Amino acid sequence: MRAVAARGGQVSRAAVAAEVGLTRATVSTLVDELLAADLLVELGAQRPGTVGRPGTALALNATGAAGLGAEVGVDHLAACVVDLRGTVRARTQVEARNRERPAADVLRELATLVRQMTEEAAALGMRPAGLTVAAPGLVGRDRHTVLRAPNLGWEQVAVAELLAIPALPVAVENEANLGALAELWLGGHDDIADFIHVSAEIGIGAALVVDGRLFRGARGFAGELGHVPVRPDGPHCSCGAHGCLETYAGEEAVLRAAGIDPGQPDRVKALHTAAADGDEAALSALRAAGQALGIALSGAVNLLDPQAVVLGGPLAALAPWLRDAVERELAQRVTDRLWPAAGGVLVSRLGRHGVLLGAAYSAVRAVLDDPAGWAAR
Repeated sequence: MRAVAARGGQVSRAAVAAEVGLTRATVSTLVDELLAADLLVELGAQRPGTVGRPGTALALNATGAAGLGAEVGVDHLAACVVDLRGTVRARTQVEARNRERPAADVLRELATLVRQMTEEAAALGMRPAGLTVAAPGLVGRDRHTVLRAPNLGWEQVAVAELLAIPALPVAVENEANLGALAELWLGGHDDIADFIHVSAEIGIGAALVVDGRLFRGARGFAGELGHVPVRPDGPHCSCGAHGCLETYAGEEAVLRAAGIDPGQPDRVKALHTAAADGDEAALSALRAAGQALGIALSGAVNLLDPQAVVLGGPLAALAPWLRDAVERELAQRVTDRLWPAAGGVLVSRLGRHGVLLGAAYSAVRAVLDDPAGWAAR
């Protein structure tokens, strides 16, 4: 499964055998099992160009097993279905003011969206292998509970239990981690295995990918970049400290500095439009945010020595006005003056859809990692 997935398109049994180091007969037997489980499909003979009889092309099945993802944002709820190739097959999003709203009410509405996506998946001949929920907060090691989400006002919320989705494995994951995993799996950075992925909405989240794997830390809380102090005597933060990065580069802080009402619809789009039109308040706010972000990231880069920093989520759309300030601070503060040559500051192609895509595709990864387990279900 991994060998076929890595090719991204059509691949012969012989090529798979060469990739995994098994005999063609063994691979053929395993492929037959995967075909019977509707995980692979045969596409007919490959195009000519190789010596001998053309092999039969294999590909990941676009129907059958699927991944289901859901996202709890401060001001929205979303869900989507992806196939084994990572292609979005169904998606829905609703505006919802979730801050300080009872968690049970939020998750009841989210469960409705999940059921809608499950029904749409069934109509496409797809069956979700699992559901992963992205949450803007600290997630317990059980991957079922949000321990603390300051921007939602949540403490010790049993997300998996409250969702009550029958006959479907449910996992909960920090949204920043899922954004980084989406970047690793689907972002097109095949030559980068060590990076810091940073994104921002109401809060700022970061995630660390080390040697191609998510680094969680001792208790699973690594990556809380938004609460790194950039000016210790600065404004009070929702976490209880002062001068955190979030108070300077979080969405609400930037919008206020740009003179845009944080409560208005399409506020990030309004900020983007103002910056594109050359509005000085918007440009100044984004430069200041980029400077604060660069200060915080410079400490992380000096400590971890990643190949690159990836600006994802809504930051990707604002990168034209943030990136110069971020790079300026990094150039002044990172001790390795050659560091940018390794990758530097990159902009995600997945943008604000990365978190939800990462949530859905994480369920797909479970199938790729254990296809026999899926076939036995």
